[in-house]
Amino acid sequence: MQKKGAISYVINAAIFILLEVAALNMLRYGGRMQNLWLSKGFHAVMATVWGGTQDIAHYFSLKKTNDELALENTILRARLAQLESVVADSLIMSRQPDMAGNFRYIPATIAKISNNSEHNYIIIDKGSDDGIHQGSGLITWTGAIGIVDAVGRKYSYARSFKNHDMSISTRIGKEGPVGPMTWDGHSSNGAVLREIPHHVEFSPGDTVYTSGFSSIFPAGIPLGTIGESRIVNGATYDIKIRLFEDFKSVRYITVVENTGKDEIEELENR
Repeated sequence: MQKKGAISYVINAAIFILLEVAALNMLRYGGRMQNLWLSKGFHAVMATVWGGTQDIAHYFSLKKTNDELALENTILRARLAQLESVVADSLIMSRQPDMAGNFRYIPATIAKISNNSEHNYIIIDKGSDDGIHQGSGLITWTGAIGIVDAVGRKYSYARSFKNHDMSISTRIGKEGPVGPMTWDGHSSNGAVLREIPHHVEFSPGDTVYTSGFSSIFPAGIPLGTIGESRIVNGATYDIKIRLFEDFKSVRYITVVENTGKDEIEELENR
């Protein structure tokens, strides 16, 4: 009986030792798995945080990037104007005066714009401290959108093209007829080109540009495309224009000033 008890004791002890070893192994393995899951969870959280941080940083860097792009566009526009002036001077046979070199350009951002009335306005973040003067034009790469009416030190107030009393001298194509273009009075991208002689040929989809006959806007700025037309009094066309510029989304603009404007106006008033 004692012998059997001793054997039973040994067997129980061996089983206990085996169970302990198994438990320790399971604990060890479980610890590794736990650490692995914790590590994965930590990395997932950090990836989300870092990603969100990068997204936020990218969002707040957009304004700086857009400002830099606006400045680059203005510099490119000025260089293009200089190049056009040089090319025009080199064309001895051409009798058409070149005004490109007489314009200077200042980048600006729209601080406030109205689009819901008959007399809309634009406020820009540049003023007299930045060299802005009354009578300067506001343009983009695809539109002439306003004229400066009042100038403060830091901000300026401009009449938007979306006013019934504002018109832009416009040309069909680069060498076509010239006529005044006004806002159609109700749509955000609609205008009417008037006083085009009825014998002139044009087609829907043709592009209209600034004519350069105004002392405010340089020539060759694309404004929109021709749509439907109708003859008025049997003599001239009124032509619907679909503007390129979206007044609801425009933010970055260029202030353009004709440095010879005073001399031109003096000659006109004689």
